[in-house]
Amino acid sequence: MDTKEASVQHFLELANRSGRGKFKIYIGMSAGVGKTYRMLQEAHAMLRNGINVQIGYIETHGRTETHALLDGLPQIPRRQVFYKGKMLEEMDLSAILLLAPDWVVVDELAHTNIPGSKNEKRWQDVVDLLNAGINVISAVNIQHIESINLEVKSITGVEVTERIPDLLLKMADEVVNIDLTADELITRLKEGKIYDRSKVENALSNFFQADKILQLRELALKEVATQVERKVETEIPRSLQMRHETFLACISSNDEAAKKVIRKTARLATYYHADWYVLYVQTPRESANKIALASQRHLINNLKLATELGAEVLHVQHSSISTAIIDTALAKQVTTICMGKPHISLFRIILRTNLFNQLLKTLSSNDIDIIILS
Repeated sequence: MDTKEASVQHFLELANRSGRGKFKIYIGMSAGVGKTYRMLQEAHAMLRNGINVQIGYIETHGRTETHALLDGLPQIPRRQVFYKGKMLEEMDLSAILLLAPDWVVVDELAHTNIPGSKNEKRWQDVVDLLNAGINVISAVNIQHIESINLEVKSITGVEVTERIPDLLLKMADEVVNIDLTADELITRLKEGKIYDRSKVENALSNFFQADKILQLRELALKEVATQVERKVETEIPRSLQMRHETFLACISSNDEAAKKVIRKTARLATYYHADWYVLYVQTPRESANKIALASQRHLINNLKLATELGAEVLHVQHSSISTAIIDTALAKQVTTICMGKPHISLFRIILRTNLFNQLLKTLSSNDIDIIILS
């Protein structure tokens, strides 16, 4: 970890103390989806309910509908800073700390402050506010998140220099995605609701292209889903959590049976939007020097099929198939095991074995279902 990363880590760790303010972040796939508009709507709702809310910093970008929402909201005057021959404005961190409102709205979370400010970045100002017990509502576009910077660059061809650390999102009590379809966003752009009409054609030929917007939208949705899952895992007792399905397809070297199990498990995983694995347990009876070449070829093709359908393939060498299934299911936190329907006489033999009884007992005690696919 370099000096800058260590400094960021230390800064964020200071915020993880009792008495910290609540933190809500609105995320969007791009400018113009309505993050600032939504924050101002929320501020009005708070004000109507008698909550002490102040505008710490808002950037309307000249959007008429957004600017109109500032009417009636108390605003903390910005700090005037003379820099490089120009008079510039920054959020007045000291004034907000002095007034100590219950809630403060702070836009442009990834903004870099003017040199000479207390903090280099606005997100650091927000951490100071949270540490002082002030609740904060803020907003950021998906392209400003540090860990997906390279993905964004590959999509847009532009490297975003103003970024926020991922740990800041983990600090948030709530992360909300402001979502629009690509067509809706482009329509807003053409109507002049995002940029001045003189800039529309240039925007349409660069950033605001349907394929780019769609990919950025996917990143935003995934990021918010990740934050929601983290919140569920950390704040809701496991016994009360909705079960997230994970499937384990158990196959043998039997070609046709394996194909059926793989394809049917793939459909189940798709339906439940679930992760899934394909497990082949190689026993000593099917070692490389004993298994028929045709069976080896079919097995390789089936494992390739599983990969193409989105599974993670697990090839385990073990003398006990039941034990290998149990170990794998527990290690991968599997919720449902899928296997092919065995020949009835073989099934009766298996049912009599202690290992199979152990398998059923272990699966039952860990709330793991088993499906026999025909």
